[in-house]
Amino acid sequence: MMPPEPATRVYELRLLRVAVRRRLAVGSTLVRWLDCVRMMKETSLSKSALATTETWHMDDATAGVWIRAAHLGRKIKVEKGTMIYRQGELGFTFYFLLSGRIQVSIYQSDGSEFMLEMMGPWAMFGESPAMDGFPRIATAIAAETSELIEFDIRVITEAIPSCPELAISLMRIVAIKQRILASRIQYLALPKPEMRIGELLGRLAELYGEKREDGTLISIPLTHEQIAAMTGATRVTVTRALKRLTALGAIELRQRRIWVLDPSKLLG
Repeated sequence: MMPPEPATRVYELRLLRVAVRRRLAVGSTLVRWLDCVRMMKETSLSKSALATTETWHMDDATAGVWIRAAHLGRKIKVEKGTMIYRQGELGFTFYFLLSGRIQVSIYQSDGSEFMLEMMGPWAMFGESPAMDGFPRIATAIAAETSELIEFDIRVITEAIPSCPELAISLMRIVAIKQRILASRIQYLALPKPEMRIGELLGRLAELYGEKREDGTLISIPLTHEQIAAMTGATRVTVTRALKRLTALGAIELRQRRIWVLDPSKLLG
């Protein structure tokens, strides 16, 4: 049998290279897809286990976009108390929470704290300063051991032309957060801290309440300090307000959980 002509051999080698590249590409895509499936299963378990401990998370469809884009970021694990970023810093990174809880707070010049949110699984944070280039307006600290995907906005920007769902998802997340902040501003404008506390309990009962025959359980385990930080009140004011609401028959405290008995009495 005659050996193939040089031109034929070159052509065959090119075909072989193309086939290998395609197979590698398919293999890489398959690996990424399997990783996404595994991560979605893991985070689904984490989310269901911790669904009662956060004040904000995104819907499954929006979260799925970022789980599928995990290869564009890097997965990190942080221990409880770790500061992920500090108020006033500049940065290009933002985060998608796979498991655990992250507390996002604003600190005043006198050291007082205002807690914006307690982020749970499938929440995103830090994206606004990463996009607009301004200093971070809040500090993010791990409330417990947590797993995150750290994204760089510059990498995401380059990926958007081939994956426009990233941009759509970011717009949706910003819109959701804007709506939440508008709601927060509305109740923070209430003149009395007791009214702000009552409004907060009503909102949490509506969003995360478990309705029972004898009332609505606020499933989020909030401490007096956290309620104070979320309403711009002091711990003493929170304690006094909760006692007053209990006396009015608006709420009841059972095993350190708050039950709303009569929402109409929450504002006193």
